[in-house]
Amino acid sequence: MGIEKIEPKETALMLIELQNEFMSPGGVLYPAIEKVIKAHKVLENASAVLKKAREKGVHIIHVPIHFSHDYREICKDVYGILKGVVEGKAFKMGTWNTQFAQSVSPLPNEVVIEGKRGLCGFATTNLEFILRQLGVNTVVLAGNLANVCVESTMRTAYEKGFNVITLTDCVGATSEEALEAAVKINYPLYSYPMTHSEFIDLLEGKKVETETKAYK
Repeated sequence: MGIEKIEPKETALMLIELQNEFMSPGGVLYPAIEKVIKAHKVLENASAVLKKAREKGVHIIHVPIHFSHDYREICKDVYGILKGVVEGKAFKMGTWNTQFAQSVSPLPNEVVIEGKRGLCGFATTNLEFILRQLGVNTVVLAGNLANVCVESTMRTAYEKGFNVITLTDCVGATSEEALEAAVKINYPLYSYPMTHSEFIDLLEGKKVETETKAYK
């Protein structure tokens, strides 16, 4: 059956780390995902779905990440992806790099989550409290990276009982292989994967098959 209808007031579009660091030339991590986000028109698709979601009255929630300039929030023997953040001096608080990409910047009445310092949008924030306060039961995910923060947030949202939709052409990755593995193998386990245009069709009241979508 899948999700056959979207109630905008019970739905939140969550834009994860659509910040200059990833999405704009000059960002430290932009070169790492530039090829993928250009090939799949990630920013254009995210902008389009954001516009339609706003028109339909969907709750808009922006989930950025940033750190103190000395990275005091991260242990000294950090490893993995956060090591790359520290070594690249990425996501420093209060810089242009941590600002939102212009076409997906928050409006004054939209929620911006504070306190994200790791991979999952729920882990060090009040995201769940806000979603419950707003009466949200369906979360729609877009952003960066497909197999890191988006997937981490997706898994937690699933386990917390939310209906989860992931927009497969609104997520960035460091390679086509990483994107395909996330979208094809992992996303159907924890969400209803669909394209941004399919989600827009749902918002318009059209029928969409949402059980399992192949990578496109």
